[in-house]
Amino acid sequence: MGTRVNRVRVMLVDDHRLFREGLRSLLATASDIEVVAEASDGQEAMRLAGIVKPDVVVMDLKMPNVDGVTATRNLRTTVPKCRVVALTTFEDDELVFDALRAGAVGYVLKDASSDRLLDAVRSASRGETVLQPSVATKVVAALSRLSEAAPARAEDLGLSERELDVLRLLAGGASNKEIASSLSIAEGTVKNHVTSVLGKLGVSDRTNAALKAKSLKLV
Repeated sequence: MGTRVNRVRVMLVDDHRLFREGLRSLLATASDIEVVAEASDGQEAMRLAGIVKPDVVVMDLKMPNVDGVTATRNLRTTVPKCRVVALTTFEDDELVFDALRAGAVGYVLKDASSDRLLDAVRSASRGETVLQPSVATKVVAALSRLSEAAPARAEDLGLSERELDVLRLLAGGASNKEIASSLSIAEGTVKNHVTSVLGKLGVSDRTNAALKAKSLKLV
């Protein structure tokens, strides 16, 4: 008996049926890829993903009802192991960054070659970031601008002096107990400050708070 190949399980999400059929036919040419579901909008994608749990979702971004960016953000929470490759006709800067911020690991334009799309699906399944060259150039440029930007001001973000103190200690790896001891305040007060800081930075956890603080040159 031959060795069974573990195929990449893919869900296709696009509101154009003919385009989905074309994608399905293309992916069917690859022996290591299997299309396990199709959805016509983000709402259906969110429902199906929880059932079939695909490895990779090829997601159109411009769709009725629930768009691809919203669906991608939802899948990052509900099916965290699946990887989203955004596929669209648009090369809009804001759309690119919205998709990546939402959790997409790849961004490929619909006029890309068949080989590029197949490579994107395979790479995404391995957890690698997949960006079309023109898109990658935009990301690199944005990161460059960020690194050259003037430091953000705490007051512009609504951070109080005490919250900034907490953020600096948090970014240094201090626990709530250690922060409380360093600032001579109650541990419960520290927890309240941390919650407030996360909200004002628009992040969900301490790690991302530290990363954002460093990128904004707050610490």
